[in-house]
Amino acid sequence: MIPWLEGGDDFPPVERALRRPDGLLAAGGDLSAERLLHAYRRGIFPWFSEGEPILWWSPDPRTVLIPAELKVGRSLAKTLRKEAFEVRADSAFEEVIEACSAPRPGQHGTWITGAMKAAYTRLHSLDVAHSVETWCEGELIGGLYGVALGRVFYGESMFSRASDASKIALVHLVRQLEQWEFGLIDCQMRTPLLSGFGARDMARGQFTRRVAELVNYPDVRAPWVIERIIDRRAGGRR
Repeated sequence: MIPWLEGGDDFPPVERALRRPDGLLAAGGDLSAERLLHAYRRGIFPWFSEGEPILWWSPDPRTVLIPAELKVGRSLAKTLRKEAFEVRADSAFEEVIEACSAPRPGQHGTWITGAMKAAYTRLHSLDVAHSVETWCEGELIGGLYGVALGRVFYGESMFSRASDASKIALVHLVRQLEQWEFGLIDCQMRTPLLSGFGARDMARGQFTRRVAELVNYPDVRAPWVIERIIDRRAGGRR
């Protein structure tokens, strides 16, 4: 059994999360900015579908990407060198989260509900949630969004309307976070795409200890700006 959160109830210790389904910790509560930020600082995130109660998760292990460990394949590196795109940050947050909420092929519905979109748009207005966008000839073709606290970035979702568009945004984000000395990107759960970029599993206890350290650093001032930097690992300038 998991606890049902009412009003100001706090989250239980993450060690009490279920093993099956992996990481389910609690239900209920709300999506206020205060609760969401408290959750992220504890290594907890919301994930639920339309019609379900709010569900809170802290899986073990946790999939993370260390910015300095990013891997970029040859094909993507070649695309990055062409620079046939523009990468921006925080210029179209609502468009990005709306695009991310669209059901994927073969899926019915989405976990990015209206309530979730409203909650993260509120975090964006507080300079805590950020988007990174790939543009081509003035058109938004891909991007991602997430939450940043101190020197931790918590990735939430990505979308792509053109080949490699979301990957381009991800690589630019990770390299920028490395420049800003971010220590950790929370990927939540493993996927083949993220594994290909160098994401790996971290035990929940190690993850929460690292988060507790990194969230105490000063936040990077918003709106974010993705800088052009020399990146020899991607084969050139971007």
